[in-house]
Amino acid sequence: MIQASAVPQKGEIDIDPQYEQELEELLACCRTHLPAVDEDRIRRAFRLSYWAHRNDWRESGERYISHPLRVATIVARDIGLDDVSVAAALLHDVVEDTELSLDLIREEFGEEMATIIDGLTKIEGVFESQQLGQAENVRKLMLSTASDLRVILVKFADRLHNMRTIEALPKKKQLQKASETKKLFAPLAHRFGLFTIKSELEDLSFKVLDPDAYSHIVERLEEMAEKREDYIERFIEPLAGRLEEEGYEFEINGRVKNVYSIHRKMERKNKPIDEIYDIFAIRVILQSEGKEGKEDCWRVYSLVTDLYKPLPERFRDFISVPKSNGYQSLHTTVFGPGGRRVEVQIRTQEMHEVAERGVAAHWKYKEGTENVDEEMERFLEWVRDLLENPKPEEATEFVKEFRLNLYDEEIYAFTPQGDLLTLPQGATPVDFAFKVHTEVGMQCIGAKVDGKMVPLSHELKSGDQVEIITSEDQTPNPDWTNFVVTHKARSRIRKWTNEERRKAVELGKEIWAKEKDRADLEISDQDLQGVAHELKFPDLQQLFYEIGKGLYEPDELIDYIKGNNQGGGESEDQVPDEESLQEQYEQFLDAAQTTDNQTLVVNGEVQEDLAVNYASCCNPIPGDEVFGFVSRTGTVNIHRSNCSNASDLLVNQADRILDVDWSHQKDVQFVAALRLMGEDRVGMVNDITTVISKNLKTNIRSLTIDTEDGIFSGTIMLHVSDLEHLQRLIDRLERIDGIHGVYRFKE
Repeated sequence: MIQASAVPQKGEIDIDPQYEQELEELLACCRTHLPAVDEDRIRRAFRLSYWAHRNDWRESGERYISHPLRVATIVARDIGLDDVSVAAALLHDVVEDTELSLDLIREEFGEEMATIIDGLTKIEGVFESQQLGQAENVRKLMLSTASDLRVILVKFADRLHNMRTIEALPKKKQLQKASETKKLFAPLAHRFGLFTIKSELEDLSFKVLDPDAYSHIVERLEEMAEKREDYIERFIEPLAGRLEEEGYEFEINGRVKNVYSIHRKMERKNKPIDEIYDIFAIRVILQSEGKEGKEDCWRVYSLVTDLYKPLPERFRDFISVPKSNGYQSLHTTVFGPGGRRVEVQIRTQEMHEVAERGVAAHWKYKEGTENVDEEMERFLEWVRDLLENPKPEEATEFVKEFRLNLYDEEIYAFTPQGDLLTLPQGATPVDFAFKVHTEVGMQCIGAKVDGKMVPLSHELKSGDQVEIITSEDQTPNPDWTNFVVTHKARSRIRKWTNEERRKAVELGKEIWAKEKDRADLEISDQDLQGVAHELKFPDLQQLFYEIGKGLYEPDELIDYIKGNNQGGGESEDQVPDEESLQEQYEQFLDAAQTTDNQTLVVNGEVQEDLAVNYASCCNPIPGDEVFGFVSRTGTVNIHRSNCSNASDLLVNQADRILDVDWSHQKDVQFVAALRLMGEDRVGMVNDITTVISKNLKTNIRSLTIDTEDGIFSGTIMLHVSDLEHLQRLIDRLERIDGIHGVYRFKE
């Protein structure tokens, strides 16, 4: 490792003028966006980073120093932290990628900087090795957060710049990084309240994972831009006039929602973009502060609803009851010109900064004070709660809860004493009980909502008053995990269940040892394992568990073992049982979608003799963006890049991913699925099948139709040669009278 004495001093490093200029731009950005700037610290960090990376280059062909410079700019401008974080961003890769040591960082910049750099180095090591799997990576991220929030905030900036320059990476790495960003970094940024960064991370990953869908939405937004801007101006003009008359200092604008959120809305509502009307929102930002600012928000709400008729059911008050990440605003939906529904958001400038920058804005506003803001404390409590379970093998459950309610809305319920508790949407009385206290959850036997008894699986709503009924004799029911939604409830129930299982296994071992000795039976653990498999137990643990719980009598086991010994042992040529035959039959059916010796381009080379399976979860066809996944039998499973299973495979099993592309396919048919919606009229099915089978000479594999209130929806499985063939089918079906929509079906 390099010592501090070996590092050139100021004036001894020959720095490219281009990067000197970028440093000056970074410092100017810091002066604008940070409350205080130690320019000497930032200049020293830049010089050290420049020298440490002097021989390093990025995949794009740029000097490596361009990356830490741009990460530092994101930290200063888009997150708005402090100068320590900016300096740490400049040095975030030096311990990981160069010969500089953490001790040198500590000696030159102090313990605070060293702690942040150490956290960033550990995070990067985990993600590069992939050794612990995706679930444990999440826990590592959160552990770093618990030590210093700035670690994860700088990491967000690092990931954002990497995603902005992702085109320079090979396709396989692009898919891996994009999947990881979509599944982990974007939702985590959302939970930190970093709306701007979350939105860009979502869009950049969506652009890589589903480029066609991304391009389609962007193109339609551009085509509709002029008409949309005209409408926003018509909506804003009278409102701005009223605000000026009342003497408010304000900003007002129309904000188009990010591409990925529009895509999610299209999928959720199963509608094309032309039928999604709330793709923008009007935002009013007031310059007043504190109590006066909150009161002004309500006064402006009154002005808005005087001008435009509101939809009462679409009103949300996040000022009185902020979201758990600190977000505050009034939301309402009104009927604008032409009867169009328009969302309006009203907030103060301080609320706006928290909405855009989340905990980073809290950091800014609370800097130098001893007391942590209430919302910040709630956030840190959430982090600590998620980290209570230390076992890596249980980290997958942690991630399930993590993803479950990061994007979800929240509800607000009250205790009988009037205390307010925040819970994710879909929470039940059991979730509420564990939120109150772990012991209340463990001993919960019933619940009253607004004075009435309800099932423990009852879904709570905002405003409910919840009373939990407990008993010292009650223990958790494992079935509760089927309906609870919070990590705390789920993890406590599972922990109790696992402990009860462990006790039962230990008891089962003791009972078996006594009964085996009583029967004067000698059998090794290896032989007993074989007997357990013969009796259809998955393993010895399950056998001992059932003995311990009284579900399986040890005498039966003894009789079975003695009976086999007397019969001379087990025959090697066993007749397959019904379950085995059924499994073999299902494998045979699955093989119908498997085609051997397909010509594919794998890692840039044409492969003639390759066992290939086209995944039924997404039904890829030539022309789709795809990747290959090597199964344990050696077969290459081909998935679409936007397949519902793609993210898990790309992130968690990256070593089995192949770069795959289509080559020329001869006389090969692929299964594709289409979903249709339209009018339920006489002859509709005949028209559909005529277009497919007769006009376009395409074989139908299956057709299902459901009708309700004069509308039908259906799914067609058919054989096509490539994406162009499928598109011709879609275009022709859309021209049938009464068809409202034809969409490619993703299972």
